[in-house]
Amino acid sequence: MLTKRIIACLDVRDGRVVKGVQFEDIIDAGDPAALAARHAAAGADEIVLLDITATHEGRGTLLDTVRRTAAKLFVPFAVGGGIRSSDDATAVFDAGADKVSINSAALSDPMLIDQIGRRFGAQAVVVAIDARRAGNAADAAEVFVSGGRKATGRKAVEWAREAEQRGAGEILLTSMDSDGMRTGFDCELTAAISQAVQIPVIASGGAGTAQHFVDVFAQGRADAALAASIFHFGVADARALKQELARAGVPVRLPC
Repeated sequence: MLTKRIIACLDVRDGRVVKGVQFEDIIDAGDPAALAARHAAAGADEIVLLDITATHEGRGTLLDTVRRTAAKLFVPFAVGGGIRSSDDATAVFDAGADKVSINSAALSDPMLIDQIGRRFGAQAVVVAIDARRAGNAADAAEVFVSGGRKATGRKAVEWAREAEQRGAGEILLTSMDSDGMRTGFDCELTAAISQAVQIPVIASGGAGTAQHFVDVFAQGRADAALAASIFHFGVADARALKQELARAGVPVRLPC
């Protein structure tokens, strides 16, 4: 049985890790390089760094921050935010990333998925989907872009299928309704996406307890689960979380 991955997320603004609730009420959480190293040492399987204002501000990814963070890591490292072209992706890879996460730019130009996939391989392409359903059925969840600021009219399930067809290696699904709430992942939405594609789905948004991870792996059929607040503010670290997951029968890679 394939192990489930635990991914620590660093939402970065102005070179600092921040965290909010439902993409708002942002507070400072620390230095990205230091936090990335801490999470990796504690057993996180991967680190994701998202430059959350790059697209909104019309600029590229903060490459110096990527370099500093990559230098501290010995686990897979994905970077998103401000990647609008294959050349942008090249710069991020050259700065030390193993994968790129693309969101707004992929919706504006879906061929970007094809281009990066052909150049670097599907394993290096993560398509991030920020979805809000606000009480609607999971299969009606709408995709948002620009850091959750702009509705697209696209359905999340439909867009996930297209992303896979174009060569995405993974889907990073964030429930905007659950983001930062620590009340649990949107398992129904995650399951809808997981059942629609054959590639791995990373669940994001809402982690607060170990049981929430158990639920999203079992009910949501997620291949990996991503969290930020639960790690940044000392609620738990990846080592303690994985020990609880193992006791619950979830296959995980336990840190040495």
